[in-house]
Amino acid sequence: MSSLFRFLYRNFCTTPPANTMAAPPLNTIVNDIFKERNLNKVVDLFKKSSESYRFRCKHRIYEVTIRRLASAKRFSDIETILEDQKKYDDISREGFAIRLIALYGKSGMFDKASQTFDQLPDLKCPRTVKSFNALLSACVDTKNFDKAEPLFRELPSSLSVKPDIYSYNIMIRAYCEMGSLDSALLILDEMEKNELTPNLVTFNTLMNAFYEKNRFSDGERIWARMENSNCVPDIRSFNAKLRGLVLGGETSEAVKLVKELETKGPEPDIHSFNALIKGLCNDGDLEEATKIYSELAKKDIMPNRSTFQTLVPCLCEKGNFDMAFKLSKESLKHRCFLDAGSLQAVVDGLVKESKFDEAKELVEFGRAKSYSKSNLRMPSDEE
Repeated sequence: MSSLFRFLYRNFCTTPPANTMAAPPLNTIVNDIFKERNLNKVVDLFKKSSESYRFRCKHRIYEVTIRRLASAKRFSDIETILEDQKKYDDISREGFAIRLIALYGKSGMFDKASQTFDQLPDLKCPRTVKSFNALLSACVDTKNFDKAEPLFRELPSSLSVKPDIYSYNIMIRAYCEMGSLDSALLILDEMEKNELTPNLVTFNTLMNAFYEKNRFSDGERIWARMENSNCVPDIRSFNAKLRGLVLGGETSEAVKLVKELETKGPEPDIHSFNALIKGLCNDGDLEEATKIYSELAKKDIMPNRSTFQTLVPCLCEKGNFDMAFKLSKESLKHRCFLDAGSLQAVVDGLVKESKFDEAKELVEFGRAKSYSKSNLRMPSDEE
């Protein structure tokens, strides 16, 4: 289909010409929505496209579109799209209804998620523990922590449903995000009392929270409970422990653990090495930290924003602006954008060392990639 026809179809046609009665291919419609920059047109095109059952089966287009609108704070448009979905027969299927509840939750619109859940009986949609979990998750996603406990305790009995392992995991996540770690442990005890076997998500959620709050010994006790439950730790489990070791100043133990993982598994990932880099930077061992960074390529591991955001400020503090310059350029090439303050510190350091060409190159590179002139500048720009 030509670009001209797509333009006419999107903006003017309600009924295609007789010789082109076939609808545009679904992939074309999806791509048009992804590429369209005018959000008003996105909403209109999405609603029109939703008339197709095949389109309504495309979960990702819903997630991406709603995320775009939420990022732009177009909450009324989100409501327009999601409420429009309720006119289709799909709403009688719980899976479709759960999608709407979840999307409202991810958009920070808990009231609309709750309203949708309440409407399900009138929409001839059953409410099981699955839609209950979707509502509870939306509650936690929107940080309505004060409503999570009442929902968890009171709603299941009125629905005649029994909370399952996912329900308990959501509540554990809620308490961990609230910082009420002891309450989260009580939920674990309650889960086991109700003869539900905790899974890896349960333990990883708890260990992440306890290790990151520098409660290492408590994290180790949870690790022991995980092993006693015959639950095999994955790399997320080990990364939680690594962060706990680093936070407790046990960088040498973290290094040993990563070496052990490299020989016995699971294979360390970028988050494992980021933990080591952070620990080494904390200890002032920038030589070893940058060495680990240099070895990432040999391990076929891509650095991420956290890698650069940890290393570059430390390099600036130590006055190593040549390496900071190199890593800043690499971060931009990888689209792992440093915050403007960190990048500006590199520019300022280069200027102080009279390395004006490098400083100018970084400013121009940064502006071209992601930073406006007001956020990144040569010191002379202020004059």
